Amino acid sequence: MTNHALPHGPLAPNTIHLCVDMQNVFADDTEWKTPWMPRVLPVVEEIASRHTADTIFTRFIPPDRPQDVSGAWRKYFKRWHQFTRAEVDPHLLDLVPSLARLVPPATVVDKPVYSPFYRPELMDILRRRETDTLIITGAETDVCVLAAVFDAMDRGFRILLVKDALCSSADETHDALMTVYASRFSHQVELVDADAILAAWSEV
Repeated sequence: MTNHALPHGPLAPNTIHLCVDMQNVFADDTEWKTPWMPRVLPVVEEIASRHTADTIFTRFIPPDRPQDVSGAWRKYFKRWHQFTRAEVDPHLLDLVPSLARLVPPATVVDKPVYSPFYRPELMDILRRRETDTLIITGAETDVCVLAAVFDAMDRGFRILLVKDALCSSADETHDALMTVYASRFSHQVELVDADAILAAWSEV
């Protein structure tokens, strides 16, 4: 499979793989477990291991305590207080081991909310690397990946969403978002398979 498999043509040399929140807390047996993660992890590993220096992993890092945040986030973390840093096993906030071993040369960006663009660190890295194309994988399709995609769209990035490298806890909302991307955002979001990405990226 070659570059013509990508809807909007060949990849740019400054393409970055943005892998969202593939952490133990979503892989292990917790209340936040994402059942699909074992199915997509080998695909994410393949992309990240082939392009390690061009991979940025994000981690969702809760506050120390619910009272450290405000508004609806305080209510959220009162409900999920067991995942605040004062209570959670720190291991759960780490990347899953097969991805953690890639850091460095892969990079990690931590975030306190759903979107990795909330703080300037990610954009600082992307500007330094003159990135205009993002390959997005990770968890969950309908939460943090969704937030990353919309913020990336607002910033004008070309976005390639790897269908077989996304995981969610809910089939219905995952499928609904795939339909929305295809029908409403096809000029900004390209839905692709990992094989097409790997083939195209190997030719850059």
